Amino acid sequence: MIVHIAFEVSDLARSARFYDAIFHALGARRMFETDGAIAYGRDHEQVWIVARGRTPGPGYGHMALAAAGRAAVNGAHEAGLANGGRDDGAPGPRPQYGTNYYAGYLLDPDGLRVELAAGAH
Repeated sequence: MIVHIAFEVSDLARSARFYDAIFHALGARRMFETDGAIAYGRDHEQVWIVARGRTPGPGYGHMALAAAGRAAVNGAHEAGLANGGRDDGAPGPRPQYGTNYYAGYLLDPDGLRVELAAGAH
């Protein structure tokens, strides 16, 4: 149903370091790059990071990224923190979303919320 999703960011180079790190930890890669945008995916460009030139407004929303398991959630969370992200919920079980749901949350360099999830349906 979804072809792609895009986050508009204030500093593309700064955001690229963050997203390169978490997507690498999740087994995806940068598949497209221009001066104004980068895109990530496995088979095709699914997540776009686009230069906006100003900070997104508060409460902009969030995106949830699928991880292969708990170790991938933990690794992507650590990679995000090491590359300009901020913690917004340490990795752990989230039984309110299902018995096998395990997730961690980050804020990207612009404060956009990124969920790293395993066990999602």
